[in-house]
Amino acid sequence: MSEHDWTEVVGAIGIFAFLISVVTVTVVQIAKTRRARYEAARADDYRRLAETAAQAQAENTRLLAAMDGRLGGMETRMSTLERVLREVD
Repeated sequence: MSEHDWTEVVGAIGIFAFLISVVTVTVVQIAKTRRARYEAARADDYRRLAETAAQAQAENTRLLAAMDGRLGGMETRMSTLERVLREVD
């Protein structure tokens, strides 16, 4: 082989290595972009889920407070009823 043949072989290997590097970097960057997009969508889903959970918790707190008030009223009426029944006996 002559000197020019070796230069062509080294040049061809260099070009292939460069093309492989470009393709690899492109694929990796596309994968990273897609992964970031999916993570952003998942974060939005978690945010909506957290907001829904917070609203449900606030509603449950309100309902429990209302039930506590009703239970307190029932307890007062029950003690009055027990006192009346004791007086009747």
